[in-house]
Amino acid sequence: MTQLKKTFGLFALFIYGLGDILGAGIYALVGKVSAQTGTYAWVSFAVAMVIATLTAMSYAELCSRFPKSGGVSNFAEQAFRKKTLTFSVGWLLLFCSIVSMATLTRAFSGYVHQFNAEVPHAVIAIAFLGVLALINWRGIEQSSRVNMLATTVEVSGLGLVVYAGFYFLSSGAAPASAAAASSSVPAFDGIVILQGAALAFYAFIGFEDMANVAEETKNPKRDMPIAILGSLTVAGAIYILIGWLATRVVDPSTLAASSGALTEVVRASGSGIPTSIFGVIALFAVANTCLLNFITSSRLLYGMSEEGVVPKVFGRVHRSFKTPYWAIAFVFPLALGLAIVGDLAFLASTTSVLILVVFCATNISLFTIKRRRESWDGFSVPLA
Repeated sequence: MTQLKKTFGLFALFIYGLGDILGAGIYALVGKVSAQTGTYAWVSFAVAMVIATLTAMSYAELCSRFPKSGGVSNFAEQAFRKKTLTFSVGWLLLFCSIVSMATLTRAFSGYVHQFNAEVPHAVIAIAFLGVLALINWRGIEQSSRVNMLATTVEVSGLGLVVYAGFYFLSSGAAPASAAAASSSVPAFDGIVILQGAALAFYAFIGFEDMANVAEETKNPKRDMPIAILGSLTVAGAIYILIGWLATRVVDPSTLAASSGALTEVVRASGSGIPTSIFGVIALFAVANTCLLNFITSSRLLYGMSEEGVVPKVFGRVHRSFKTPYWAIAFVFPLALGLAIVGDLAFLASTTSVLILVVFCATNISLFTIKRRRESWDGFSVPLA
């Protein structure tokens, strides 16, 4: 039987994770977090990073122990050996990935309408998901190259925001936005910080998708922990820095009211960077995250077929491209249908709830496996 192709080295895997975490979330969340925490937004991002790291460590050990496609369904199978549970958590994650794809497709359509409002949403959705399906079908190498390109664009966009922030701080200028920011600093409130962290947590989602390419990684035992924790650390450092800079350039209340908080930072900085490019960067960010969700869902179906909890047809791999083409064909119409008829707010909130359930299932699986005290010489998380 044709197997998935082992393509990912450490660097490609790290970029895969970084690209998935650095999605469109940071562009929307800085304003919402600062609305609650004021100039302490960066602290909320730091707290969210610590919380996300706890689950990321579980993924790091499980992916290195059991490097197979299937993610949480594979972990549940290894922990409990109950097909019903494996089936349930697998479909939960699959539905989560598909709903996330639909959410991102609607977001992509919204950004396209900023350039041309006359293109029907359904046409954009069909073309967008169709192109991503083709990239996914052509092979993981092609998908990885697209991911690297899109991640470079995403990081460059955030780099421009950082540059604009430091340009403003070094210019000696003190516009009203900065004066307001410095004069309206609320008292440090732990409860408020945690509420902000609950919002900021969404920006760190993405590292869990790396579990579904473990089978396509050359040395998963060594590379998976490094790539998962490394990509989360780099993304977190970028988020904390941007959270700190944004509220020193623009008043938190102004950030909260803006539909494009980071664009507002660049505009207020006086750096001369054209803000129009952020619409293009956002398109790359959304497209990249959606592609990685597409890969996740198709590899999850493939892994579940290997566990025997879905029909074997989903485990068929293309002879030339080494991709699970039936799984890709199954996911495409489901995501497209939800994207056309679904509401953006409902889809986004559903994704958040489902991913938290998946994280709980992952942590419980690792706890159960570690209690067996089986010999393991790879990356290991303390049981506590």
